[in-house]
Amino acid sequence: MQLSCPMPKLDFDTITLGHGGGGTLTNKLLESGVFNLLSNDLLDEHHDGAVFSLDGPTAFTTDSFVISPIFFPGGDIGELAINGTVNDLAMCGAKPKYLSLSFIIEEGLLMKDFWKVLVSIKAACEAAEVQVVTGDTKVVERGKGDQIFINTTGIGSILPKAKISMNRVKEGDVVIVSDVIASHGISIMSVREGLEFESDILSDTRPLNHIVEEMISKFGESIHLLKDPTRGGIAAVLNEIARDSQQGIYLDEKKIPINEQVKGACEILGLDPLYVANEGIYIAIVDASDAEDIINHLKSNPNSANASAIGKIVKDHPRQVIIRSGIGGKRVVNMLVGEQLPRIC
Repeated sequence: MQLSCPMPKLDFDTITLGHGGGGTLTNKLLESGVFNLLSNDLLDEHHDGAVFSLDGPTAFTTDSFVISPIFFPGGDIGELAINGTVNDLAMCGAKPKYLSLSFIIEEGLLMKDFWKVLVSIKAACEAAEVQVVTGDTKVVERGKGDQIFINTTGIGSILPKAKISMNRVKEGDVVIVSDVIASHGISIMSVREGLEFESDILSDTRPLNHIVEEMISKFGESIHLLKDPTRGGIAAVLNEIARDSQQGIYLDEKKIPINEQVKGACEILGLDPLYVANEGIYIAIVDASDAEDIINHLKSNPNSANASAIGKIVKDHPRQVIIRSGIGGKRVVNMLVGEQLPRIC
């Protein structure tokens, strides 16, 4: 989602230490940028916090974003921060409502780049239908940061039909992935490594709350667990599920959707796509009786058109993930040791 928001006239072309000092420059930056662009009734109070009411059970999450580079094919750190927080709430079975937004900016960041990040934040908030209601801005000396870091906190109301819990994962459940894997991580690596492909590989960063809300509204308690496979990819998430549920997971590699360009890039870079980060897909553990209907429902949405049942929960090999390869062999999918792709979100 793109917005056209002309940048206001400011006294400086770059962020200075004075913009984090709490004085005139800070106020000009906030008034001309953050407050005007993200204006809403709660943020317009300009208070140290926000006061609001939520009905019933509530979900709460926080996250930090240190991605490098801050602009990448398909997105930037601004929309990634909003989408990432929205998606964490959606995985709880919640309807995201309010977010906090805090910046740690390195002295010297171009004002036009900061404005571009703000515009992306506004567009992402509108797409997800959430509001930024409070936040903070700090500036560190040149060389003490890396352009800009963003911290967000989100809060939302649990959907009436949601019953998402690790305790509900059981033998026979079907493992569904909502769309193609590994696009985000490879889009970042293509920039870092200066790789050129026949077509652009774009990050899959997007809000998942609307897709999830529709799915939960239609299928309710058949949705046992939701997870978004960001750092560590689907391998990390599935290992966490196997460990915490005390169950085994069996996967079929042939059924895992992946873009051919992404698959080829992984081969060039020597990366296993199972471990590559994603920002716009989720893993759903669902009751087998509704699995086919859930997949068909997801496929009707362009943001989950490649949804697929990739495996199942089994009583064999508890706490382990086993995958059947494309040539028929089997191997253990272990938790990644170390960091395959640093600074990925």
